Amino acid sequence: MSVQATNEIYAHDSLGGAAATTRSTVSAALHLIRHEPLVHFCLLGALIFGIDAVLHPPAKDDRTIVVTKALRQSFIDGYDEDKERVPSATEMDRMVDNWLANEILYREGKALGVDKGDDTIRDRIAYKLQVLIFDQIRVPKPTDEELREWFASNHKQFDEPERVGFYITPPTDEATARRQLEDIEAQRETDDLQKRTRAMLGRPVASLAGSFGDDFSNRLLAMPLGEWSVLQSKDGWHVVRLDSRKPGKLASLDSVRDEVTKIWESNETRKRAWEAVNRLKANYRIQYEQ
Repeated sequence: MSVQATNEIYAHDSLGGAAATTRSTVSAALHLIRHEPLVHFCLLGALIFGIDAVLHPPAKDDRTIVVTKALRQSFIDGYDEDKERVPSATEMDRMVDNWLANEILYREGKALGVDKGDDTIRDRIAYKLQVLIFDQIRVPKPTDEELREWFASNHKQFDEPERVGFYITPPTDEATARRQLEDIEAQRETDDLQKRTRAMLGRPVASLAGSFGDDFSNRLLAMPLGEWSVLQSKDGWHVVRLDSRKPGKLASLDSVRDEVTKIWESNETRKRAWEAVNRLKANYRIQYEQ
């Protein structure tokens, strides 16, 4: 027999043996799959994890925050319960900035593990990190120059405002208000009108225009003390008597220094905390849907 023929016989025998071995291995594997519960469990687990990976893929980029159109619309919808007006561009920017700060604090808090064992909403996790940030801030005692500069810009909240005291009847039409004035001056007003007449004691003058209108405020301040008169407000006509008027008083820094110091320290702490959030914000890429 030639060498070539011999090699062909050996090759044929080798291929047949390999095929037989493969068939034996496959048969054994199929037997194992059919009869071994542990193998069933492993295969089922792999299938479940595979499906979960498809349905819930991992976040591609946790450093990207998308401010969606739906989110901005939710700010608009929740801004005014009566839907009388929408937020201005500045107000919208402020609401978005606040939401972004919460979202950043939430993600940073998650990264630090402060959410372990806590299934509450995102704001609570963000609040936890906010507390951590505030705890790390140490504000030095303000200098006298810093206090005086801040007080010069904010003294109105410490000044004693000009105040007035007056009586006012409920709003009605002009004719009814003038009849009520005649009854009051003749001391024959009804018990109901007496009960419904309100006493405004120590009312800040600056608040009058917002509540009653500019014309009412100007006319009230021009009235002599102790006399009843008919005045028109933005709600209707009233019978009014001006009883007292106390001038305002400018506050001095020395008289309110302790209170000013507390407010300054609180504002400075809040300012530094916001700067810390903005430093975290630099690690994120903000995208706005158009």
